[in-house]
This record gives sequence, C-alpha cells and structure tokens, in this order.
Amino acid sequence: MSHGQLQEHCRLDSAGQELLRHASTNLQFSARAYNRIQKVSRTFADLAGSATIQPPHVMEAIQYRTLDRNLRH
Repeated sequence: MSHGQLQEHCRLDSAGQELLRHASTNLQFSARAYNRIQKVSRTFADLAGSATIQPPHVMEAIQYRTLDRNLRH
C-alpha cells in the first residue's frame, strides 16, 4: 500500500492520531510499525462494520503490536 493509499484508506481522527502518537513515543515504535498499526486498525474497523477508524480499533491494533514485540524477545 502506497503512502497515498494509506492516508486515504487508513485515516485516523484526531483522537486516534493522538493515541497512536502517544503509544509510538512511549513504546518506541518505528515509522513502519506506526503504518502497520494504521492498517491493522482499518481491519478492525472493517470487522466492526465501521466506516471510520475509532480509538478502540487503534488501541486493539497497538495491543497486538505490543504482544508481537513481546513474543519476539
């Protein structure tokens, strides 16, 4: 997915952006991880039947990313 497509299809509202920025800073996510979380958040929103990505979708994606990181170490 190109950057333009990511911005078009995985757009976060201000609350979701702030949540992801805060988690990225505290958990030291890379830019690549940030983008992956956006994509997974879109998937969770789709599964919930939501047209927009909501903060709970972002939180769930962050939890999975954190779990993945913990399992690799």
